[in-house]
Amino acid sequence: MNDEPDSGEGGGTVDVLIPLGLDQAYSYAVPNGLALKPGDVVQVPLGPRETVGVVWSQGSGRGGNLKRVTGRVDMPPLDPALMKLVDWVAWYTLAPKGSVLALVLRRQPDDTPERPKLGVRLVGAPPARMTPARARAIAAAEGGLLTGKAALAEAASVSMAVIDSLVDAGTFSVEALPRDAVAAMPDPDHAQPVLSEGQAAAAKELVASVQAAAFGVTLLEGVTGSGKTEVYFEAVAQAIRQGRQSLILMPEIALTAQFIDRFEARFGVRPGLWHSAVTGRKRERLQAAIASGKARVVAGARSALFLPYRDLGLIVVDEEHEAAYKQEDGVSYHARDMAVVRGRIENAPVILTSATPSLETRVNAERGRYTHLKLPERFGGRELPTLGLVDLRQDKPERGRWISGALIKAIQDNLEAKEQSLLFLNRRGYAPLTLCRDCGHRFQCPNCSAWLVDHRFRRALVCHHCGHVERRPHECPACHAPESLSACGPGVERLAEEVATLFPQARGIVLSSDFPGGTERLKQELMAVASGEFDIVIGTQLVAKGHNFPGMTLVGVVDADLGLTSGDPRAAERTFQVLRQVTGRAGRGERPGRALLQTHDPGHPVLKALISGDPERFYAAETVSREAAGLPPFGRLAGLIVSANTAAEAEGHARALARCADAPDGVSVLGPAEAPLAVLRGRHRVRLIVKTTREVNLQDYLRAWLKRGPKPKGSVRVAVDVDPQSFL
Repeated sequence: MNDEPDSGEGGGTVDVLIPLGLDQAYSYAVPNGLALKPGDVVQVPLGPRETVGVVWSQGSGRGGNLKRVTGRVDMPPLDPALMKLVDWVAWYTLAPKGSVLALVLRRQPDDTPERPKLGVRLVGAPPARMTPARARAIAAAEGGLLTGKAALAEAASVSMAVIDSLVDAGTFSVEALPRDAVAAMPDPDHAQPVLSEGQAAAAKELVASVQAAAFGVTLLEGVTGSGKTEVYFEAVAQAIRQGRQSLILMPEIALTAQFIDRFEARFGVRPGLWHSAVTGRKRERLQAAIASGKARVVAGARSALFLPYRDLGLIVVDEEHEAAYKQEDGVSYHARDMAVVRGRIENAPVILTSATPSLETRVNAERGRYTHLKLPERFGGRELPTLGLVDLRQDKPERGRWISGALIKAIQDNLEAKEQSLLFLNRRGYAPLTLCRDCGHRFQCPNCSAWLVDHRFRRALVCHHCGHVERRPHECPACHAPESLSACGPGVERLAEEVATLFPQARGIVLSSDFPGGTERLKQELMAVASGEFDIVIGTQLVAKGHNFPGMTLVGVVDADLGLTSGDPRAAERTFQVLRQVTGRAGRGERPGRALLQTHDPGHPVLKALISGDPERFYAAETVSREAAGLPPFGRLAGLIVSANTAAEAEGHARALARCADAPDGVSVLGPAEAPLAVLRGRHRVRLIVKTTREVNLQDYLRAWLKRGPKPKGSVRVAVDVDPQSFL
């Protein structure tokens, strides 16, 4: 912190916004000699403690009895564009302005040294006892270069224990590796791509939008495998040539090893990576590089939207349809929509990419608000996979099994042809419900109104909403009958068990986000699948997200009906998107692909649209349906969740709110009603839905309603979600 007086008069007052759940700035007196301006990060007293805040505006007067600013914090000031984004997000989402500022400011600098990564170097004589493994390791280390331990072990085809034994013998020394560069300069001409005619035409338009240095939104829609990434890389290259920064938002940055490899192949270096796994001093170095403009390209999760870019010249939202862009807790915002807002504020072009765009984005493109570029063919002339339905009413799996005869035969054919198969089931764990066959007892989460999911690999029952975990018992806790527990329904672990029984010689792997090892393990497993190390992959939704498996020629969707019966107004759209995305994993290499979708309802409009191979058919029908119902994007929605420690408190406050809704023309208030997930983390939840026409100012109505409504008391909380994506 810099608390030394600056040159200049100082004095007077400033209004400081604190990064807490407060919706107003507080006035502080400025010490003489300390000149402050809007955007400066300062330390101020708040109650009995000191905290960090941002000067939001200049005050009036000389301070009087106000508390005084302690000093300026040695951090780059927030620029006016970022401050404007904070104001806009707070207005749009109805979140306290201080909570939005917390997304930007995060925390004070961390003085903890960054933990060094260690490598080894050949420095001494070989040990007295030599083995073939030790000899290979020493040979691989010839030249005396400092090498990472894991990299050396892999190069020499030895275990880490061999490397450690040579360290103990004095043959190798252990030294700190140089710190990874967080902001290496990408070379826009490092590797010129080979683009198809369609790709080149789309890239030309995107490059022109960057050259114009003006706000505009472009939807880049292309079938799976059409090369959308290579196309928008050309726009990134143009921004680099102009000395400006680019932000590439991704739904799950930690799972995108293939994207990083493709970026490095195109530009010679990795992009700056911003996500939850980047912590400590490395996070601060990257943030400083972004603020100074040295980090030219940042690839990150939704939180990267709030970083302090010095000169933002391009924003890309990859897989713009993904639900992961919606922040559900705290400040409830949609990163795709806020990216468009930041592009407007920064006067920078925005590119939205997807093989299955959201209906909101599609309608904006059709109505001319967005430019619409299409890539209707796969790169290299490869064919899209052929799709077929398996009617489970006719081709029933054996009792206790989930894979039909038609799908079993298709997998067997693939194994004989030495090609990979993917079985997709969007349900984690072994089974979604466990019950007692003797007394009917069902295992429910003690904190949520949700069944516990059986995870056999972890030998645990898990709640996927609050994270509660308990051991799977050997007897029923209600009637104490031994060995009476029965798993109901399939998850990917149960599917893997069936695959191992049906195809005992096949090399299988389960890909699920909740396995131990985290994102690093998933990266390694995805790379192993891409290199052909496994014959059959069993996966959840994460396998549908942009991965390229060249040897995969068959996709089997075990339950295509899953999600179609939901009360969510976006259920049909989301099912269409995930099924089209996952079937698009087939046939991306040299061999053609196919997909089989198991269903009990082959006549469902979503499945018929998928099989037809004509996405326009689905989008047209869904557009008509949404418009007739006045649902987004033709109307607007907001959700209010009233929660409390008891059901009576939550219901009472929700009813009191509903009584003073005073809905004008164009506004409907639905509820209160118990939320589908009635109890979450021990809190009872009641939901109200506000539905309006496009002409109504939804935010003004909500603010006026909450202002005249009862104030939350006791344990009651009211959470507002504008443009909700989840209806649980």
